[in-house]
Amino acid sequence: MEQKILRHIIDNYRTSFSQNLVITNQKAVGGGCISTSIKLETNHGNFFLKWNANTPADLFTREAESLQALGEADQSDLLIPKVVLAHEAGQLPGYLLMDYLMPGHAPSEDEKLGMGLARLHRKTNKAFGFSHNNYCGATEQDNRWNSDWIAFFGSQRILYLVEKISQHRALASKERNTYEKLVARLPELIPADTTPSLIHGDLWSGNYLYTSQGPALIDPAAYYADREMELSMMTMFGGFSRTCWSAYQNEFPLNPGWEERIELYQLYHVLNHYYLFGGFYGSQALSLALRFL
Repeated sequence: MEQKILRHIIDNYRTSFSQNLVITNQKAVGGGCISTSIKLETNHGNFFLKWNANTPADLFTREAESLQALGEADQSDLLIPKVVLAHEAGQLPGYLLMDYLMPGHAPSEDEKLGMGLARLHRKTNKAFGFSHNNYCGATEQDNRWNSDWIAFFGSQRILYLVEKISQHRALASKERNTYEKLVARLPELIPADTTPSLIHGDLWSGNYLYTSQGPALIDPAAYYADREMELSMMTMFGGFSRTCWSAYQNEFPLNPGWEERIELYQLYHVLNHYYLFGGFYGSQALSLALRFL
């Protein structure tokens, strides 16, 4: 299968760029928990390739759109890998070919990461959502445009996942009622006048890395949201230094009460983990919801 994918890449590179691509070496690299990843050395530089036959057909083309949106944001501290080719699954698995990012690290990288995220979040829009649905992990996100953040978060994030969980796993009516009550109470918990900010959408410590050119963001699920949604994922599993957080606050100070609200926003990601993996995430999500009732 790998050789068929490489042949497809060579053919598509010639079609897209009117140039021949010669692969001189290839090496397996770590690139995430769900896809096969390799480094390609070619006559046009080094590329990073990942593919997967067991994901939604358009997962990598949607990821390519997220990378493009992040790359167009007005900030210079974060490196966003440039997409070379994105292929939707069909007879071959879906794949994504990007510029290869050389690993590296410098003492100032934590600060640049925080400043870069703050500047990324300054990119705004008239509504919440994104141009297409995309995927947080392997879960499709409902990104239809919505001018009301509370309605977007309640309906297109929390209740959307509750419905998917109900179809995929057992969810007692009492639990569903808890989430519905929480959504009804959101206007008391979340400011209504928040501004849509472009976010990475799945920013845990495994989705940023330090390169020879500075901090980089990878594997995004981008959309426009209250920027505190981004911070909720960043705090779930840790991995972001005090220097990073201080740089963010200095560049784009957060509104009072953000620490409590990001716990509420974490509910989306805990529900998503329950939908994907089951187990204790179900009781964790319910406990989190009850905390705000």
